[in-house]
Amino acid sequence: MPPSASNSGRGFLAQFASNEDTGEHFSPVPEGYQRGRTKFVVVIGTVMSGLGKGIFSSSLAKLLKDKGLSVAPVKLEGYLNIDSGTLNPYRHGEVFVLEDGLETDMDLGTYERILNQNLSRRNFMTAGQIYTEILECERRGGYLGRDVQMIPHVTGAVKMKLRQLAMTGAKGKQVDLLFVEVGGTAGDYENGFYIEALRELAFEEGDDSACFVALTYIIEPAILGEQKSKAAQLGMKRLMEAGIQPHIIACRAKNAVTDKVAQKISMFSNVPLKRVFSMHDRESIYVIPDAMRAEGLDREILSILKLHDRVDTKAEDRARAVWGSFASRLGAHRDHKVTLGISGKYAALRDAYASIEKAVEHCAIELGAEIDVRWLDSGEAETSARATAALDGVDALIVPGGFGVRGVEGKIRCTEFARTRRLPFLGICLGFQVAVIEYARNVLGWKDAHSTEFEPESGHPVISELPDQKALEGIVGGTMRLGGQDVAILPGTLAQFLHGGAKLVRERFRHRYEVDPAFIAELEKGGLVFSGRHSQHPIMQVLELPVSAHPYFIGAQFHPELTSRPLAPQPLFMGLIAAAIAQKEPGFAQTAHGKRWLRTSTTSSAATAPA
Repeated sequence: MPPSASNSGRGFLAQFASNEDTGEHFSPVPEGYQRGRTKFVVVIGTVMSGLGKGIFSSSLAKLLKDKGLSVAPVKLEGYLNIDSGTLNPYRHGEVFVLEDGLETDMDLGTYERILNQNLSRRNFMTAGQIYTEILECERRGGYLGRDVQMIPHVTGAVKMKLRQLAMTGAKGKQVDLLFVEVGGTAGDYENGFYIEALRELAFEEGDDSACFVALTYIIEPAILGEQKSKAAQLGMKRLMEAGIQPHIIACRAKNAVTDKVAQKISMFSNVPLKRVFSMHDRESIYVIPDAMRAEGLDREILSILKLHDRVDTKAEDRARAVWGSFASRLGAHRDHKVTLGISGKYAALRDAYASIEKAVEHCAIELGAEIDVRWLDSGEAETSARATAALDGVDALIVPGGFGVRGVEGKIRCTEFARTRRLPFLGICLGFQVAVIEYARNVLGWKDAHSTEFEPESGHPVISELPDQKALEGIVGGTMRLGGQDVAILPGTLAQFLHGGAKLVRERFRHRYEVDPAFIAELEKGGLVFSGRHSQHPIMQVLELPVSAHPYFIGAQFHPELTSRPLAPQPLFMGLIAAAIAQKEPGFAQTAHGKRWLRTSTTSSAATAPA
């Protein structure tokens, strides 16, 4: 059952209890909701999925947020899963964890980064969530004997959840704009009820309350040497057959869409030519907001939704100046060059580590570094010789998270290489755990050290599932620790230095196994420093080696990549890249960036680790 199911169910019960015959026009609204106050921008894809609806929608939302309008995004998924937690990365990319612990798809990460705001479970909806709530409500007698149908009950549930999200504005006010992204395409059977619900919503909210954007694809076969719009035309026809007349069409393409193609799209879709936009490939997703502004897309949205009177021009000027300063560095000369190795079991699929890739990009822009990312399959580095060969020429190493035994020994070998060769190292989640295992094996001499996830009969189970973990944490979803939690930082450590002297930081977790408390004292005695811990319980959350023993060796049980933002790169990543630069350019440590991110003092409150 999704966490919000019971509350939502009570809402539906109340709707029907107040009136035994609700009629056929079932349109539930939260208490205090004002129809027409919140405007809706709906982004629907045609032709094919994977065109970047999330990037488009979040970039457009940023433009409107910059104008002083309050915005909230929501992703609608047609699959029957309750959340994205069980989806294989090879099928759906990385799982992005929200602050409240909901496991979602990678598009929610795009929204958080572009909009610079935390999202919650209200910002993600699946068919599985909707159907579960409907059926539970029916079992409790919530529909008072009526036959429960797709229309009006399922569509009514969708409208109710969208309106509930609209009510989450600051100081009790509804948000100005709700950006609704429909996953997949208009032709997918599983999206039919979403599209129908959105058609009904636009009608019920009144004139000038909804703007439908169709994101389509203009193909350009190399053999023809010209753009073709027929597939886009057919996709538009499918959307219009569902009762949706787009107000704006965004044309994804490799190159700028030609006037001829734009004219054809306009003619076959009843959309004025000035509202057909070319969304061709760019050098970075972070230049898309400015490209949209240059083409006037934001002004068209304001006109369609009659929102010009809510714009704060001073706020827009400030936001544009800040983003412009950031964007100007995207194409600037990079003074430093770094080769970064990422040793993961899903190395063949970069979407599996999308947030890590973005966190690295944020650091590259901030530090003026050209970073060559080398993806290493940890399954092919399970001997010392193979790990050494794989890491030849690498300036820094990230060992990311993952589930399952495949590739774990390769991660351990790569970690050993980084520790013994003084290679700047960042271990994330499972990477944190393998750092503990490697240290126990090769420094403390516990050759059978392992995690009970992979070796239940280990003589030294330094990583294990704590029996009382669920009781301690109040975990949602089995014994997984999910979502934002506080991390207490040990004074005088590298972790505290990187976080600007903070004693407590907030990070996001997604894991089940922990450092076993029975081994913590011996690991610390042997030189490993646990510099981040649970604020109340003996749960280790950050490890490091003193800078006197290693220039940069740190691991986090949480996922720091999930909180990195374009204008605020994540500290653990910044320290890693800065350390890699300093290894190649000793003078970098004396620069402003070097002094900020490199802890060069040999003094430490912790013992020096053995070599």
